[in-house]
Amino acid sequence: MTEAAATHDPVRIGIVSISDRASSGVYEDKGLPALQDWLTRALRNPVTFESRLIPDEQADISATLIELVDSAGCSLVLTTGGTGPALRDVTPEATLAVAHKEMPGFGEQMRQISLRFVPTAILSRQVAVVRGQSLVINLPGQPKAIAETLEGLRAADGSTVVPGIFAAVPYCIDLIGGPYLETRDEVCKAFRPKSAVRNR
Repeated sequence: MTEAAATHDPVRIGIVSISDRASSGVYEDKGLPALQDWLTRALRNPVTFESRLIPDEQADISATLIELVDSAGCSLVLTTGGTGPALRDVTPEATLAVAHKEMPGFGEQMRQISLRFVPTAILSRQVAVVRGQSLVINLPGQPKAIAETLEGLRAADGSTVVPGIFAAVPYCIDLIGGPYLETRDEVCKAFRPKSAVRNR
């Protein structure tokens, strides 16, 4: 048994790439590998990934999110793609349709991070919601932007300039009754109140 398996809660994470063209094979999907790579580097927990590559169809996106949370038992679901203003961009609508609670701070912080790079970040419509005991977050479509929003921005000396959204994910999952997620500080330092930190 590995050190991670022995001491850290196992977690099941859904990763969903939403793209008409990638799902039909027009080009290679880069969202799923980017999500899996970052999460593998960031988390100490043993992770089982549930991956889905689907087109920009609102009903299909909602059904996929419901399946990952209600049937597959994912404690965290991250989507990439379909969050802009284009006619086919319906990921936020599909996500809100299956929500029990909206968590607007995640979207606000993602836009703040992305605005450091491009003024068109205000066109992004990412949302985050709670469904049951699962947190569902819409992320940007580009691998570089995925890492920036999850990890945050650092100065040359390694200090945090703008916190990434993932720093708040483990405590959010604590509060909704999910597993205890532990991160590698060099990738993303999770924040919990002292009373919520698990002593080993």
